[in-house]
Amino acid sequence: MPLPPITYAEQAEDVLARACDLLDAGTPFALVVSVRIEGGSAREVGSLAVVSRDGDMVGYMSNGCIDRDLILQAQEALAEGAVRSPTYGAGSPFMDLRLPCGGTLGLVIDPAPDAAALRAAHGDLVARRPARLSVGPTTGVAGPEGAAADAIVIRYAPKPRLVLAGRGAVFRATAALTAHAGMGLCLASPEEDDLVALADLPTVAVQRLTAPDQGLTLPLDAHTSLLTLFHDHEWEPAILATAARSEARFIGAMGSRRTHEMRLQELTLLGLTAAERARVTGPIGLVPSLRNASLIAVSALAQVAAVLPPAQVVEVTPN
Repeated sequence: MPLPPITYAEQAEDVLARACDLLDAGTPFALVVSVRIEGGSAREVGSLAVVSRDGDMVGYMSNGCIDRDLILQAQEALAEGAVRSPTYGAGSPFMDLRLPCGGTLGLVIDPAPDAAALRAAHGDLVARRPARLSVGPTTGVAGPEGAAADAIVIRYAPKPRLVLAGRGAVFRATAALTAHAGMGLCLASPEEDDLVALADLPTVAVQRLTAPDQGLTLPLDAHTSLLTLFHDHEWEPAILATAARSEARFIGAMGSRRTHEMRLQELTLLGLTAAERARVTGPIGLVPSLRNASLIAVSALAQVAAVLPPAQVVEVTPN
């Protein structure tokens, strides 16, 4: 009999989306939350996973070390109708399940999490607002207002999002890599062929650029970064001006150092202040002078990742 599948979703929004789908379908599931980590770990405190009654798992808690056992534990919790709080690693009773990183992982498995709390948290994240869940070792998962005395409250940031404006090979490669990384993706391009080629990617929004002075209408908030990926740089100034005046977390532009100097001059003519111009990074990428589209994409996304918050969970406090 084949093992049930695991979907290695990274973001709380994606795991909670699965939970809401199962709620809508009336399918029983257990929500798994990491609540304690000592030493090394593949995930952070507050990581989520959903295990359906059939054993399908969305999200994960390890790099393959314990996730299959978690599926069994979740199914047993569903059958019993009781919250479980297993510990893996040092001090765990599961001697045959070791964490190679040498750490300790404490979890809560809730076979009946508060549906209203899950829907509210998912709605907040979709609306680009922080979300909060409370998790107790015996009471399971609820909204913060329903937290038990022994619960912790976990605050989740919205999913990191990347706006890509550009055309050509680097634009396509960066879009594909962004989607594979599980980030939200917005695309803007004057090239219809590029947008058609990327149509199967899970994009948040798409804008067809029709003139260099058009500017950008795609969303830019504090959890969103922007990269311009043009070789014909006349498309950049209006887009970069919009981004520099927004809350965007990171703004980067492809091109040489000489191109960047000219770019900053254009932004000065558009009325950007020195502080606004300083927000635009160029050339992009942690590795200079690459000539391979896929490697440029990796280098640029690494630079974006370097300025993201250190963890998706931005606050873990006692209730």
